[in-house]
Amino acid sequence: MVGTPPELERGTGVPAHVQIERWLLESIDRGELAPGDRLPGERELAGRLGVSRMTLRQALATLERDGLLVRVPGRAGGAFVSEPRVECDLTGLAGFTEQMRRAHLRAEARVLTATTVPAPGAAARALGVAAGSPVHEVARVRSAGGSPVALERSFFPPLPGFLGADLTGSLYALLGARYDLEPRTAVEHLDPVIAGAGEAAELGITPGAPLMLIERTAYAAGGTPVEYARDLFRPDRVRISVRSGVS
Repeated sequence: MVGTPPELERGTGVPAHVQIERWLLESIDRGELAPGDRLPGERELAGRLGVSRMTLRQALATLERDGLLVRVPGRAGGAFVSEPRVECDLTGLAGFTEQMRRAHLRAEARVLTATTVPAPGAAARALGVAAGSPVHEVARVRSAGGSPVALERSFFPPLPGFLGADLTGSLYALLGARYDLEPRTAVEHLDPVIAGAGEAAELGITPGAPLMLIERTAYAAGGTPVEYARDLFRPDRVRISVRSGVS
């Protein structure tokens, strides 16, 4: 539960909403506010802080933008402390399962689609096959610690027996162990997008919420393309990072 609000300092040049942001951030860091905790209502909290609701909303909006709070509309809604974001490093080629292992979280997958389809244009170009030729499509909802964080849609060459394998684990490990086609390199593009109704329903968010699209073509040793993917990540649950340096 949130502790006693601080006495806001006036005339210091630090706006009141910034002081409120710092106080709430420190409360989260100290564990006084845990993931899932609900803040007091705006009227109550603004009164305790001695500020207008507009000033309080400015502070809450900043923390929501930074992924620290989730604001839910309605009578049963309010401002809730977010689950901590998972760090996904695109520098290497670790799959989702490995990324979650590094974050000490259990990765889960719910298979939505696993079928052979005519290759769409983008998938055909990425995999180096003719448009309309058969490819395997696998769509999954990926969860971390029981909470959905990503919607994956991948296309693979029509490998024999692929769709009959266990598709709830690492598909990269499957490609390597069964077909000697473990991805070694990838080209990835990131774009911010808006969640459609179907995507929102699968990820437990509202339609129109922001998502991060990662479009990827992965290659096995020798440059053989083995996956074309369009993954949608919840930016409130996942932070994408890339390391750079000079050799």
